[in-house]
Amino acid sequence: MIMSLLIAGAAGSASALMFASIVSGALISLLLFYLAPLPLMVAAMGWGPTSAAIGGVMAGAGLGSIFGIPYGAAFVLTVALPAWWLGHLALLGRPLPATSGGDGAAIATPPPIEWYPLGRILVWVACFAALTTTAALLTLGTDAPTITGTLRRGLLHIINAQDAAAGDRATEVVDAFVIIAPAAAATIAMMTLTLNLWLAAKVTATSGRLRRPWPDMKTTMLPPMTLVATMVALALCFTGGLAAILAQIAAASLMMTYALAGFAVLHTITLTLRSRALWLSCVYAVVLVFLWPVIAMIGIGIADALFGLRQRYLQRRMPPPLAPTS
Repeated sequence: MIMSLLIAGAAGSASALMFASIVSGALISLLLFYLAPLPLMVAAMGWGPTSAAIGGVMAGAGLGSIFGIPYGAAFVLTVALPAWWLGHLALLGRPLPATSGGDGAAIATPPPIEWYPLGRILVWVACFAALTTTAALLTLGTDAPTITGTLRRGLLHIINAQDAAAGDRATEVVDAFVIIAPAAAATIAMMTLTLNLWLAAKVTATSGRLRRPWPDMKTTMLPPMTLVATMVALALCFTGGLAAILAQIAAASLMMTYALAGFAVLHTITLTLRSRALWLSCVYAVVLVFLWPVIAMIGIGIADALFGLRQRYLQRRMPPPLAPTS
């Protein structure tokens, strides 16, 4: 119990310092800010979700006492809550029904455990990304004109401070960025939270404290209703007003889950390639450099959800069944 409390305090302190580093304005603080959930996620996976919950509450209380209650509440909502819940889901499992031998007697080996599916965890990550992005935007205003106006004034102030002769072209760029800002913020939140979860699992597995086997990520399947929710969110993007902004956030978060599913498809259909590592490295490099090819990955993920690309590929590659022996 004492060790768990010490781990909780250490993880909460590290996460709080990383979250508060953004006030320094240094460039490295942006990286630390995005990695703030990592210590709490490691605590959740290695020492249990209770440890992460205690650390998150302690860190939120400390930040609230120093910077004010809204700052502490923002930490709890955007860092502590996702770290605790995702760490809990990563360790969530249930034993499968025991199988029986030919004589009807149950096999003496422990029953296998069915772990919480990775696809559902990705949906939860998307939900938290949408929640944190929505909470951040609502601090700018409670209606669409106020939110977009505040964003526009802030961006124009930054541009004018850097280039007084920016002119009309800068205004056009700002207007375009204001339109895509909610979706871009949700995408960044989705990817950084997914990266934190993966890093936390890697750290915990390397230390030998991960209490579940490392999952086969290329078999990740999203729940069927995810596609329905994505289509509904995309349709609501054209309604206008605050509802459209919130729909953009939800749609961007959910579409990134299909981008990750698209990468899982790519890892599956390249299993037989001799230069598989080279091909995958090139794809990741192109996506990271140009960004727009992620649209193709989203399309692949949606196509897999509709037509079962991975299942079809694996069925063609499976060896034929052995002939029965007499």
